[in-house]
Amino acid sequence: MADTSDTRTPAQIEADIRRRREMLAETLDEIGVRVHPKTIVGDAKAKVVSNIDHTLGRAYVGVNRAVTDVKAQFVDEDGAPRLERVVPVALVVVGVVGLLALGTRRRKG
Repeated sequence: MADTSDTRTPAQIEADIRRRREMLAETLDEIGVRVHPKTIVGDAKAKVVSNIDHTLGRAYVGVNRAVTDVKAQFVDEDGAPRLERVVPVALVVVGVVGLLALGTRRRKG
């Protein structure tokens, strides 16, 4: 058989019950806020924004690394351009732009 003796006074028991009710009320309020549709939608939006920020950050790092690698191909350690690489690329770009310009003239004419 369980021991049912309690050495607390009725006032102590009432104070314990009151304290426990207040704790339960706070817990229920918190649960109500957590399951409220606006809270759920807000949490979902925050998670999406966080994922987008993370993805954009990773993309920025990747692009930055690629730009640095390309820059290293055309500039030496002192910051001077490497003409042996810049001139051929410039000629190719001018050639492509020229071909595109000639192609659009022929279509119009």
